Amino acid sequence: MKLFFKLGACMAATLLLGSCIKDEPLNAEADILSAAVHVDNPGELFYHVTDTERMVPSAETTITFTVKRKADVSALAPRFALTDGATIQPANGSVQDFSNGPVVYTVTSQDGAWTRRYEVAFEAVARMERDTVSYDFEHFELTSLGEGAAKYYAWKSENEDGTLGNDWATGNGGFSIAAWDKSPEEFPSVPEANGYDGYGVKLTTRSTGALGAMMNMRLAAGNLFYGDFDLENALMDPLHATRFGKPFDRKPLRFTGYYKYQPGKEFWDKTGHVLARPDSADVYAVFYRNHDDRGNAVTLDGENVKTSELIVAMADMGYVKPVDEWTEFDVTFAYSADIDLDVLSERGYSLALVFSSSKDGASFLGAPGSTLYIDKVKVICEKEDE
Repeated sequence: MKLFFKLGACMAATLLLGSCIKDEPLNAEADILSAAVHVDNPGELFYHVTDTERMVPSAETTITFTVKRKADVSALAPRFALTDGATIQPANGSVQDFSNGPVVYTVTSQDGAWTRRYEVAFEAVARMERDTVSYDFEHFELTSLGEGAAKYYAWKSENEDGTLGNDWATGNGGFSIAAWDKSPEEFPSVPEANGYDGYGVKLTTRSTGALGAMMNMRLAAGNLFYGDFDLENALMDPLHATRFGKPFDRKPLRFTGYYKYQPGKEFWDKTGHVLARPDSADVYAVFYRNHDDRGNAVTLDGENVKTSELIVAMADMGYVKPVDEWTEFDVTFAYSADIDLDVLSERGYSLALVFSSSKDGASFLGAPGSTLYIDKVKVICEKEDE
């Protein structure tokens, strides 16, 4: 975590003086890099063998394994890959009872100066019961990359049982590297108190300032997506930092919601030059198989989210017309392949929902000030036979 907390200053120094990351003392890190659970019969607990392992992005302190509804999680012994020299309590590989909720693990750096707490949970997931899945954006919180770092907003999803999950992500964590002096309301993705009904989300394309200019990453589009954001790739490989989609076991038919949008006045290219073209927002959904033909787990990213051969359906709003009042959108999923019902029942498909204030924001193109508001999003699914 400390590496990312200091990364903004480090990147600036890198450009002027050479790499400073190599001078960061390795024994001051206190992170879990990955987690895994080894059981004799993984099919009894997990939907897929790949569900037994989790890579842990640097910004995450909650590690959740998805298991079947009746899985026995009272005696499991997860093992963790830690940063060099770090130790963990309870002991790595020790048997713990997860049936009563998350177990808290504390990682201590080799020099003893840093600690970090993680919650490890095994979440029993049953099949979805509703034909319409609603996302209201009423649950959000302030977070940061560490003590003293800029605070920013993160959204929580509401599960069918009323608990809150971490299914929504933004690029706010990446923006915070260059925005140490910004307030949470100055970030690209913030809550909107005057939503269509209750709170909505306000997404604004922002300048990344002097550090972003040195990296030819002058803009950060406001974004919100169903998936995860990988901070480890935020600066060096931004297209792969956005990991789109979560397992979804119903067949989606329509993608609906309410929006407002106004593009910014000047469209910038990577060098900061103004181009004679308007900005445009991006609103779309993608339904895809989350394992390839060899059984490897797949999560689409900014490079292939609209082009992967694993995509079976898309619902793309296309041109997002500028409007000042809340306006409904309703887009039908266009299927390019049939659904395998057996794969569907085993959570072998994922759904990605993506909103961005600048369509080409992933390439650092757009207009500062472009603003997209989103609220009351729904995914309407095919009704199952009684």
